[in-house]
Amino acid sequence: MEDRPAKKATLQHYDIVIVGAGPVGLMLSTCLARWGYRIRHIDNRAEPTPTGRADGIQPRSLDLLRNMGLKSAIMAHKPARVFEVAFWDPPKIGRGIVRTGTWASCPNFIDARYPFTTLLHQGRIEHVFISDLKKNGVHIQRPWTIKGFKSDDKADPEYPVEVNLEHIDGTQQDTVRAKYLFSGEGARSFIRDQLGIKITHKDPISHVWGVMDGVVKTDFPDIKMKCTIHSEHGSIMVIPREDNMVRLYIQIASSTDPDWNPRKTATEGEVQASAKKIFHPYLIEWERVEWYSVYPIGQGISAKYTIDHRVFLGGDACHTHSPKAGQGMNTAFLDALNLAWKIHAVEAGFADRTLLTTYESERKEVAETLLSFDNKYAKLFSQRPPAATEVQAASDQTSAQGEDNDFVRTFKEACEFTSGYGVAYKPNALNWSSDHPAQSPLIHPDGTKLLTGRIMINADVTRVVDANVVHLEQEVPLNGSFRIYVFAGRPSATSKALKDLAFHLGDRKSFYGSYLRPDISSVSHHETHNPHSLFFTICTVFAAQRGQIEISRDVPDLLARYRDHVYADDRWDRRVPDAAAAAHAKMGLDQDRGGVVVVRPDGYVGVVTSLAEGSGTVAALNGYFGAFCTKKLGETMAQL
Repeated sequence: MEDRPAKKATLQHYDIVIVGAGPVGLMLSTCLARWGYRIRHIDNRAEPTPTGRADGIQPRSLDLLRNMGLKSAIMAHKPARVFEVAFWDPPKIGRGIVRTGTWASCPNFIDARYPFTTLLHQGRIEHVFISDLKKNGVHIQRPWTIKGFKSDDKADPEYPVEVNLEHIDGTQQDTVRAKYLFSGEGARSFIRDQLGIKITHKDPISHVWGVMDGVVKTDFPDIKMKCTIHSEHGSIMVIPREDNMVRLYIQIASSTDPDWNPRKTATEGEVQASAKKIFHPYLIEWERVEWYSVYPIGQGISAKYTIDHRVFLGGDACHTHSPKAGQGMNTAFLDALNLAWKIHAVEAGFADRTLLTTYESERKEVAETLLSFDNKYAKLFSQRPPAATEVQAASDQTSAQGEDNDFVRTFKEACEFTSGYGVAYKPNALNWSSDHPAQSPLIHPDGTKLLTGRIMINADVTRVVDANVVHLEQEVPLNGSFRIYVFAGRPSATSKALKDLAFHLGDRKSFYGSYLRPDISSVSHHETHNPHSLFFTICTVFAAQRGQIEISRDVPDLLARYRDHVYADDRWDRRVPDAAAAAHAKMGLDQDRGGVVVVRPDGYVGVVTSLAEGSGTVAALNGYFGAFCTKKLGETMAQL
């Protein structure tokens, strides 16, 4: 790989060694490379994934890829888009299969920008990340593997992890030191095994599945949709793919079978023959098969994600599950993102090292929830085909009005979670709750719809400087910064509160003033996102028409420096049709008095406060950031 300069380091010292170039390793590497870290990234395969493997990108993950500027490269491959799921079951009378209903892949009650699942071969997704890494000077070393490691803070406090690497053919070896080591190796993780971390299998029922990618000729009407097919001959899941391909998942064996054998296999021809029986009375023939594999599936989770917060696990090294919900790659992306920004916050001097403990607690909880939903999905698909009336009810409901039956409730919960929007991190230093050290009557004002630990709600606004209608949640790219959204209400009502906010932010002991850029005096006039601090980007949103806002008059100087992040909340939204200021209304913030929303670098809400006159708002935010940052905040000193 190409070496990058690093402070106080030799050629054999790295900020992180990443083992494995699947989705989790590539996401982690891409984030840290963009933020200037020195990376050694290896993979034991000679080339990226040529065929098969994961293929589903859920709506929340597509949001993330857009925020990283990678979505257009993904969509250039013309992936399949799944808007609906079709269910086929045996008819009440006769034989064969009939469609019993369809439902939305991402129903209306989820406020998603991209209400569909994107389906594309994992290798093409990998190449998008690999190209971005090359732009940042990181090249994946192939085919290399890890042979051993040890972590010892006493031997070398700055680079405590010693890693032994070797070319796969044994002809070359290398020993390097690093601040961190990450396993993105997959389910058979060498690093996890060396740490002695066990996998706990959650579900005693295991399955053997055959999976086949290919181009088919068929009269089955829903071959371009995601389908689950149940018949007297077995079950199939149909997944449309790019380039006229389709993926078929076929259950070959289950631990409930009398002759259960977890090593049971089937030939390509045997699986095709089974598929033909299941599709009957429809015909299906294969023009070509691109990839075929048989593998057992069990629900397992790693007991720990790290031992010492220097060596970490992520992705399939931590959790394994069925393909039914299409979550493997998506969960891997969010594992990596969660760890990446926290490593950055610690290594850049903003956050205390204890912040790294929240990686395991947050992401392990998500994996536990995933396995629970995976179990429910399996039962929905295999035990009780839903009646068409229930499917329609689940698809049509857009609010919580009335009582849901068990099926509708399970469907709604599953869709929200599998879309990515249902991920909820529990209270900790990052996600405010009533037990948080920050205590103020201004925190979590009455009426707010924002939940800490949940993704920020989508909203359209008009950018004042150029009149462009934009997605507010996408305006700050994934840059490792906290996003401070100042919902400024009506300018006439909040003028003093805004001035007071800017004044107290400028205090050298505020959370903002304590972490200024060392090069602040030479920052370019055109710096949009981080003119003052590398850890914060401020957006100001007025509940007014764009033509009524004058930045030089209405926005205090400190906030006005973010002139490209001043917005008018003047766009109509069907979810709050009567609101004069839809973004304020969707967040549940007073349309006259506004509020302040702190969003973590990964897009999840940290804390919400009122926008009040005086010093109270900044004092409340000092309390929030003071729970995990490296400096003591709040003592009044000189202004910026």
